[in-house]
Amino acid sequence: MAEFTLDLNDDQKQVRDWLHGFAADVIRPAASEWDEREETPWPVIQEAAKVGIYSLDFYAQQFFDPTGLGIPMAMEELFWGDAGIALSIVGTGLAAVGVLANGTEEQIGTWIPQMYGDANDVKVAAFCSSEPDAGSDVAAMRTRAVYDEAKDEWVLNGTKTWATNGGIANVHVVVAVVDADLGSKGHASFIVPPATPGLSQGQKFKKHGIRASHTAEVVLEDVRVPGHCLLGGKEKLDERLARGRERAKSGGERVKNAAMATFEASRPAVGAMAVGTARAAYEVALDYAKTRSQFGRPIIDNQGIAFQLADMRTQIDAARLLVWRASWMATTGKPFTSAEGSMSKLYASETAKKVTAQAIQILGGNGFTREYPVERMHRDAAIYTIFEGTSEIQRLVIARTLSGMPIR
Repeated sequence: MAEFTLDLNDDQKQVRDWLHGFAADVIRPAASEWDEREETPWPVIQEAAKVGIYSLDFYAQQFFDPTGLGIPMAMEELFWGDAGIALSIVGTGLAAVGVLANGTEEQIGTWIPQMYGDANDVKVAAFCSSEPDAGSDVAAMRTRAVYDEAKDEWVLNGTKTWATNGGIANVHVVVAVVDADLGSKGHASFIVPPATPGLSQGQKFKKHGIRASHTAEVVLEDVRVPGHCLLGGKEKLDERLARGRERAKSGGERVKNAAMATFEASRPAVGAMAVGTARAAYEVALDYAKTRSQFGRPIIDNQGIAFQLADMRTQIDAARLLVWRASWMATTGKPFTSAEGSMSKLYASETAKKVTAQAIQILGGNGFTREYPVERMHRDAAIYTIFEGTSEIQRLVIARTLSGMPIR
């Protein structure tokens, strides 16, 4: 088991510097253009694929870093470059993690490579879970999957929303209800292969921030997928459903929602994204405060500005520490007895919103214009308190964990 440390080793520093260089040289120069265009930045994703950042191998290496710091370090640097473009680069990872967490070895080997493609033919994937009436309340999901035993096929019907890469993806991973009586325990995940009839893109959302990342509805109308597209296989699903029915029949103790447990483990990565955006805005504000003069001196000489910057840096470092702690705990198998995953996501997300707002204030009128990046960073930061569980849900998870109440 790796000991917790705040010192990155030489390999980690090398990767961090490499990612920082890519973010500075490739992502940042393109950030404003793709934010204005509100389109997927395919050329940037292709450049990331050429150098090896947009690949399964790269994310696997970071995921299996024994210290747990590989993923948060990578997220911070990429999102320091730009949140919208970075999310376009890492968004496929949401679907890949869904397959890694639930799929068989054969499914992992078959579908994850198809999610990324290669540098000459870049592909993306989409993870489809949220629905118009089922966001934080995953038990309210309505998309159904019905097994056609005669054809060994699953038939999917429903509408998914807020899907990153939804509709433009080569591979979609869809969460659907297979047994409505079991609530969230009756859910299963399915691969929808490329060009499957019945899957279409619904509304594409025009968003406040992260506008370079494609977000849309995914409509499923009698979508038929082969039996082998059920992640984990039918035998495993039948066993899990039987256990759930037995518990329900016996009135046994309610077990922790598996989806919630998965989200709890993944939330530090979102916290790291927020840290990257907050750090970027802080650095712009710091440089501006040192060079902008009013009344014959740099504005950083004024306590009103200096103290804001001091608080901003303190909060960013505190957020990073919470993220690193949770990431290390998740990797080393230490239980989140105090919802440390949600703590890291909550604090980092709220910090990003606050720090980017303070950066605009420090830049004054300039900060309110699109000539300076803090305006875009502030718009982007709003998403961190919403996706992967709102700040209100994080507080609920933390409170219930501390009180011993079940997390539903």
